[in-house]
Amino acid sequence: MITAAIMKKWLIPMMIIAFFIAFYNQNNPHPNVLITVFAVVVFMFGMMKLSAKTPSKNQDEEIEEDEQV
Repeated sequence: MITAAIMKKWLIPMMIIAFFIAFYNQNNPHPNVLITVFAVVVFMFGMMKLSAKTPSKNQDEEIEEDEQV
């Protein structure tokens, strides 16, 4: 299994590279749609993985409500 530290080391640079590839591809006279779609998918997958670790804004309120019940 991939550990969180290793995944974070590779995930952020991979997202940055995908971001720049998607925008660089759009500067061509005839941009390749598949390259752009692949770069956007990689970027969104990375954002999904990174945001999954971010706690909810209302997490503290949910915990307090569970304790009261």
